[in-house]
Amino acid sequence: MMPLKRYNLTAVLLLLLGGYGSAQAAIAPDRTRLVFRCEDKSISVDLKNANSKLPYLAQSWVEDEKGVKITSPLIVVPPVQRIEPSAIGQVKIQGMPALASLPQDRETLFYYNVREIPPQSDKPNTLQIALQTRIKVFYRPQALSKIDMQHPWQYKITLQRQGNGYQVSNPTGYYVVLSNASNRMDGTPARGFSPLVIAPKSNVTLGGDASELGRSPVLTYVNDYGARLPLIFNCTDNSCAVDEAKSRKS
Repeated sequence: MMPLKRYNLTAVLLLLLGGYGSAQAAIAPDRTRLVFRCEDKSISVDLKNANSKLPYLAQSWVEDEKGVKITSPLIVVPPVQRIEPSAIGQVKIQGMPALASLPQDRETLFYYNVREIPPQSDKPNTLQIALQTRIKVFYRPQALSKIDMQHPWQYKITLQRQGNGYQVSNPTGYYVVLSNASNRMDGTPARGFSPLVIAPKSNVTLGGDASELGRSPVLTYVNDYGARLPLIFNCTDNSCAVDEAKSRKS
């Protein structure tokens, strides 16, 4: 009879913050999104090791909007570090001279990634799970540096009925992140809806049946701090605009 072979299987799972998952990352950043402003030379991110018994390596890098790993115009230092049990590490996302070549009338989207690497197990037939967290990084140029908190840019998006659905128009220079679409506050998502990231000065199709959203659709957007806030629309014929007063009070 042949002896059983010892093996160590490592699985890498991608965990997107803000999504749904039963696994709990040992290494996680201290926020769910980052804004890199034009005046910033670098921004710091704290990494907490939630495991009270084991040290972990934290591997960090930046990707562009297409998911390609880059080292310019943003770079992470250190790319790899050891974080002791229950300790906090830190990385810096540094700006490079190439930031000046990015569009100055709109935001540019990047992604910060951190992958936890657990210590190697000395036990046979062990499944080691290395979770990876990916969060958005928005580069915000000087022209967009002044934010009106009473009239956030998300209030400027509009909906246009197209057949059984809606098209979302974002006329601003900022990204808009939508996490929900329903016919009422805190309602369940309309069938077919998936969270959206709407690029500046662009139009996208809103998933879901327009009839489920009714005459006053309620979209939920995510602000710079990760808060989820409502956009309550009023529709006339096939066009819908945000009711700022209702949205602000809700």
